[in-house]
Amino acid sequence: MEKMVLFGNEAIARGAWEAGATVGTGYPGTPSTEILESFVTYPEVSTEWSVNEKVALEVGLGAAMTGARTLVTMKHVGVNVASDPLFTSAYTGIKGGMVIVTADDPELHSSQNEQDNRNYARAAKLPMLEPGDSQEAKDFTKMAFSISEQFDTPVFLRSTTRISHSQTIVNVEDRVTEGLPEVKFVKNLKKFVMIPAFARARHHVVEERLLKIAEYAETLEINRIEEGDTKRGFITSGIVYNYVKEAFPDAAVLKLGMVHPLPEKLIRKFCEQVDEVFIVEELDPFFELQIKAMGIEVKGKACFPITGELSPDLITQGVTGEKPGKPDIAIEVPPRPPALCPGCPHRTVFTLLHDMDMIVTGDIGCYTLGVLPPFSAIDTCVDMGASITVSQGIEMAMGKDFKNDTVAVIGDSTFAHSGITGLLNAAYNKRTSLIIVLDNGTTAMTGMQPNPLSGEMISGESTVALDYVKLGEAVGMSTNDIKMVNAFKKEEVEEAMKEMIAAQRLSLLVIKGPCILDKKHKKKKNQ
Repeated sequence: MEKMVLFGNEAIARGAWEAGATVGTGYPGTPSTEILESFVTYPEVSTEWSVNEKVALEVGLGAAMTGARTLVTMKHVGVNVASDPLFTSAYTGIKGGMVIVTADDPELHSSQNEQDNRNYARAAKLPMLEPGDSQEAKDFTKMAFSISEQFDTPVFLRSTTRISHSQTIVNVEDRVTEGLPEVKFVKNLKKFVMIPAFARARHHVVEERLLKIAEYAETLEINRIEEGDTKRGFITSGIVYNYVKEAFPDAAVLKLGMVHPLPEKLIRKFCEQVDEVFIVEELDPFFELQIKAMGIEVKGKACFPITGELSPDLITQGVTGEKPGKPDIAIEVPPRPPALCPGCPHRTVFTLLHDMDMIVTGDIGCYTLGVLPPFSAIDTCVDMGASITVSQGIEMAMGKDFKNDTVAVIGDSTFAHSGITGLLNAAYNKRTSLIIVLDNGTTAMTGMQPNPLSGEMISGESTVALDYVKLGEAVGMSTNDIKMVNAFKKEEVEEAMKEMIAAQRLSLLVIKGPCILDKKHKKKKNQ
């Protein structure tokens, strides 16, 4: 058996390939991005960067309904976007195994919130596995495909930043090519067409399935009791298991590999063996509340933080009350806040917006850094695409007092993701503010992935690119209200902005300039 050192994201991709998966879909988002980038390098697979996570899940579900083992990847907030088809996918079930990766981001290393997506598994009534290192990331992915087909359900695989971006040694194996479902769509209206009459019956299937999976969880080897000192016992999962073992290496531990549904009998057995039980989990008291509901006395968030990442020191402090001593370091490391790169094409527009003292509704991407000095030129940031719609809300609230001093700023990839519907809404409802698309030719924030405006697919193959002018015309805008300017020609950018703001009509200004980092990447690639 060959050994490799793999990041967690690479290990997930490897596990999907070993399991015989042939389809991969997703939308780039830290910390999940590298899963699909790694998966596309394997032979015999078809992958795509989808327009957004909802589309990725729907495309993946179609492939799974046809019998293909399918991997769908996204970061935690992407599941919010995909939640509509997600909940119904539990009703339709699958044919070929379908694994949905949610890469959570405790500590908000690159996110607008740190939600705990174990809650999605419970709400959508889907099983969820959570690996604790790269070996488990590969093995759990393979297991997830098997569980998916055994119980006719999509299966969540929950990763976190520390799993996704850490490396451990992995035993790799050959690809499975036999015994997989036939890839052929077979009509089954009562299973795949969720009109109310059929969905009512499928809901009963979902509830019965979850009870069966809960019984199955009692037998899973990835849910295991590790014998040890029974003075204290720990129930934990994922990366936090490693922190517990470092802090209390001799303690008894119940490690949960399947985090939903929970193995109640195994939990009761473990709790009966130890004097005191600590639930150690990052973010929400997901285990704690369910185990307390079983009537079992445990300690959890009263001892450990509900926000941010945990660590061996925090766990030790939570259990013993002893604060770890700080290392005596002679030097003070200066702060290094993030900033727009020197030469970034976005610097021009944020300088102008600051000088013009506009209300700027911002969006998700590198350009969100326009909120920081020296620009200080973004006033709101909520989610993907919200810049365009939040600006419309401001206009509606101000009514006749609206002075057209609000500008929505969005990137090209984000515009394709969820900005186009906002543009349509603005045109339909006769809004008058300015929408600025910062087009740097790539999805820069997550590592230079192509998008529907860059004319390139995940494989590097050339493809169509969205035409801004035709899109604007299609939603009813005049060509006079759609302009494209060079980001590095400040006078042209300023003139276009002032002209379009003064017009008091819905306007679309596309400011194009290549990402300075991507330009270097492409130059190196072509040498």
